[in-house]
Amino acid sequence: MIAATKAKIVPGRLLIDGQWCDGATKFDTINPASGEVLTQIVEATAEDVDRAVKAARKAFEDRGGPWRKMSASERGRLLWKLADLIEKNIDELAELETLDNGKPIFESRYVDIPMVVDVLRYYAGWATKIHGETVNTFETAFTYTLREPVGVVGLIIPWNFPLLLASWKLGPALACGNTVVIKPAEQTPLTTLRFGQLAIEAGLPAGVLNILTGGPETGKAMVRHPGIDKIAFTGSTSVGKEIMRSAADSLKRITLELGGKSPNIVFADSDIDNAVKGAINGIFYGKGEVCNAGSRLFVESKVQDEFLEKLVARAKKMQPADPLDPKTRMGAIVSQEQMQTVLGYIEAGKREAKLIAGGNRVSLDGGKGYFIEPTIFGGVTNDMKIAQEEIFGPVLATLAFDDVDQVVEQANRNPYGLAAALWTRDLKKAHIVSRQLKAGTVWINTYGLMDASLPFGGYKSSGFGRELGMNALEHYTEVKTVWLNMA
Repeated sequence: MIAATKAKIVPGRLLIDGQWCDGATKFDTINPASGEVLTQIVEATAEDVDRAVKAARKAFEDRGGPWRKMSASERGRLLWKLADLIEKNIDELAELETLDNGKPIFESRYVDIPMVVDVLRYYAGWATKIHGETVNTFETAFTYTLREPVGVVGLIIPWNFPLLLASWKLGPALACGNTVVIKPAEQTPLTTLRFGQLAIEAGLPAGVLNILTGGPETGKAMVRHPGIDKIAFTGSTSVGKEIMRSAADSLKRITLELGGKSPNIVFADSDIDNAVKGAINGIFYGKGEVCNAGSRLFVESKVQDEFLEKLVARAKKMQPADPLDPKTRMGAIVSQEQMQTVLGYIEAGKREAKLIAGGNRVSLDGGKGYFIEPTIFGGVTNDMKIAQEEIFGPVLATLAFDDVDQVVEQANRNPYGLAAALWTRDLKKAHIVSRQLKAGTVWINTYGLMDASLPFGGYKSSGFGRELGMNALEHYTEVKTVWLNMA
């Protein structure tokens, strides 16, 4: 039985120039645990996009306006206040995230939303530390650089970590002095809309943050709009390519954090029990709807039987249940469409490899929700569909290997390069393999750890640019060189 909600859910409107606006066209946002409608959300039109961009442009360029007059320290204090408000409302935000996305409340309450607070506080600290340099090269000139905000930034957010990934972009964008038009995923808009209310309460000036809900057409209108100076996108590689093509017309700056098919490598000399726990967390956290999920598990042949026996035993205990139950560790797939996509990959896996755990849709609450068992395939080879394509669900492909060179070659033979992990007691081997893996993040004897101070992003088809850490600031600023002739 799916528990009743305590969170107050209201119809979603657009936030443009500090005002909440209604619209003629609306769509439903669904609770994936029950299949029921949570509320209706306004779908932004191209005209709404234009109004939001103009509001953001005015807020950015108005020299007498509150945003341009605000000092860096004041911006930092505002971000810190916003983080405080999120922390104050953490239970409500966590429940909204779980209702909209289907993830366990444990993840929303104790991982995702707390990290939103950390990210905003981290970039609040950076607001006063963004500066240029003096360059004393010439006797006859005074030369220096300025680091200035890019301008109006368009942020397009995915549905797997709705508020968390929004904060990864909003934090550096606002700390650097930009103004923002943000589009949450149509499947999961609720926490971003609540964030907008808290931003107004914190004192963010009108036009600095504009929220447009809607589907692909809303996102396309943002990418095409000449008034947006930069697009930051997290989502699928295919959509990332479309954004690159469309952004070329206006030479927009873009950063893309895209898909992944991350290798998780277990050597025979590792702590097997810890590696099993790490493999479970690497693929089944977030229902596998995680861009850096460890969805390709390479296990050294001499320990494969022991490892898979322990892995399957743990997976069978991790059954889908009510996401609002604090004990649940496997929630609902975000939508019926995504559930069907994952089930399609499972059927393909059954034809290619050996199903050793799960593989079925789970019926809860009369079968209205979108639940899938933790699924593991054995006997997988690296050329199979389930080993090469991103499934974005709780499906693990396990592969065997015999030596270091073989597993490095296999791990890198994939279009993606977002993350990787390896498990070994041999530190020399750990460092050598880490350098050889083509991935933006490599974990050693752990999986999935993140921190606001450490950059995250991908190689190859996993995109370019970095989020988090000081590296993200580069994408939200322009560098200007100034010469003063003193001859």
